[in-house]
Amino acid sequence: MAEKLTENLDISFEGLYDNIVLAPIKSRLLLTALELKVFDHLAEFKSAQEMAQSLGSHPRNTALFLDGLAAFDLVEKRCGKYRNSPLSQTFLVEGHLHFIGGLLTDQWRRNLSVLDDLTTFVLKGPKELKVSKVPVEESGEALANYERSGMAQKVSGIVEELPEFPSMKKVLDLGGGPGIIGMAVVASHPNMVGVIFELPQMAKVARKFVQEYGLEERMAVVEGDYNQDSIGQGYDLVLACASLYSSKKDLDSIVGKVYQALNPGGVFVSIHEGLTQEDTKPEKMRLGWLTAELLGKDLSFSEGEIADSMIGVGFRSVRSRTIDTPVGEMDLDLGRKA
Repeated sequence: MAEKLTENLDISFEGLYDNIVLAPIKSRLLLTALELKVFDHLAEFKSAQEMAQSLGSHPRNTALFLDGLAAFDLVEKRCGKYRNSPLSQTFLVEGHLHFIGGLLTDQWRRNLSVLDDLTTFVLKGPKELKVSKVPVEESGEALANYERSGMAQKVSGIVEELPEFPSMKKVLDLGGGPGIIGMAVVASHPNMVGVIFELPQMAKVARKFVQEYGLEERMAVVEGDYNQDSIGQGYDLVLACASLYSSKKDLDSIVGKVYQALNPGGVFVSIHEGLTQEDTKPEKMRLGWLTAELLGKDLSFSEGEIADSMIGVGFRSVRSRTIDTPVGEMDLDLGRKA
């Protein structure tokens, strides 16, 4: 048996240690930093003592806390002083255009409501949870910050590369939330006008952003439920960016409605996850929807599911590829109407 002590292993438990021991610590450090608004104070280098005075916190533990943030590069430490990393300065300073702290905190709370009782969910199945709802205005603001922190730029870049782009005149942002993505597409074209189609409460949020960006003459906001109401006609482009989940059980119906709403030669751009390997990959997408689905919701799309629906309702050409986004790999499905 002694020879077993020197036997080399061809596998390491490093990943287990990282995920079980270190990942929760990182999450808590970040969430606490957001709660204490630590990043709001660190545009310039400050000592731990200065930060403790600003926060009204324990000096030694403040230093240890900042060292923890520095360990995984959320802050930089030089000569005993701390400053935001470029990542934190861009995305974690409250009030900044690309602040996603609210979105991260909200997602964590939603996940934790399931994860804290995961054993019960696995053994007993879905159950109702009493979770305090985030006001639509607040969630809309967080979603807007997410969209303008990379996703809007990604989508507008994809649309600009379409050969039909120069001749496009009218776009529909279907279930567009605060409308940042649709507005980015319209803003990238000299003559295009657009419509954001959303439920009434979120539509109010979208109107605020349309006004904020000065696009009142080019961007309309229409209230409705796209599963039940007309979405309009005469579009050269329809965008559906992570917005078709409420239609998952009757996907052909909404995809058919989009087909009818497009002009001849119009393009339907869908960006959603496309789960592979028996719906276990990509990791970020599989895990991202897991807690919601443990509650009994059927949300995530499998690879090819939306593309197959496009073919089924009559799109003459369907092309798909995987794209990288800030939240992981997603499927880009392009359907063209004859």
